Amino acid sequence: MFLLPLCLLALLSLGQGRSKGTGWIELFNGKDLKDWTVKISGHPLNENYGNTFRVTDGKLTVNYDGYTSFDNQFGHIFYKKRPFSAYLLVLEYRFVGQQAPAGPGWAIRNSGAMLHGQAPETMTVKQDFPISLEMQLLGGDGQHERHTANLCTPGTHVEMNGKLFTPHCIDSKSKTYHGDRWVRAEALVLGDSVIHHIVEGDTVLTYEKPQIGGGTVSNHDPAQKKDGQPLRGGYISLQSESHPIEFRRVAVYDLEPYMQKPEALRKVLRQLQTRKL
Repeated sequence: MFLLPLCLLALLSLGQGRSKGTGWIELFNGKDLKDWTVKISGHPLNENYGNTFRVTDGKLTVNYDGYTSFDNQFGHIFYKKRPFSAYLLVLEYRFVGQQAPAGPGWAIRNSGAMLHGQAPETMTVKQDFPISLEMQLLGGDGQHERHTANLCTPGTHVEMNGKLFTPHCIDSKSKTYHGDRWVRAEALVLGDSVIHHIVEGDTVLTYEKPQIGGGTVSNHDPAQKKDGQPLRGGYISLQSESHPIEFRRVAVYDLEPYMQKPEALRKVLRQLQTRKL
């Protein structure tokens, strides 16, 4: 297992700039969704029901003005050009507006980024969530403590502190971010070794050895759910869970070339911090 020293983890906030230098892949180009595939529960692949996912004012947005009722139509938009195994994912997001009609109570100001996800083409029409690891994004409701960059596990398990973790979700130790403010969340993903969730520069959750297993995914193809199989990589997707959300940046720094070179990996992470990309 590749574990990074705490002193290096402290370096993993990459600043607020927008660089397109070597290693960076801007998954969202700020103009259109041509590099993305939509899958909404109850609808065939690439049917963007209700124009749920769209680009508005240079932001990738999730909307429900085309819905009369949410009706458990959970959706995901996948970056389709390639899967990823080792990378740093950077998201800048904010919750806006009101929840869709008949959205579940737990989904108020709730969305997520799915890591190591199954290919969208392998999901059934009625499947609710891809088999994946969810970095759950929560917005504050103005009253209660609501951590963000939590972990939820549709069809997956992880290890924490050397033991198999089987509950569906676990809270991070992040701050609560109320209102419509922009929040920066990052996921440092190192294959099937270790994953760190980072919010505004603070490492708020760490887990290891992601693998397929457990429940909390419905109407899936059983052939896609091979319990116990390590999750070494997969597709990145963003959720629609009934509350509007905006993303002004979705970017990945590809770390796959460094995975067999620990010193080179440490060096590139230090360089990222130094350059404040």
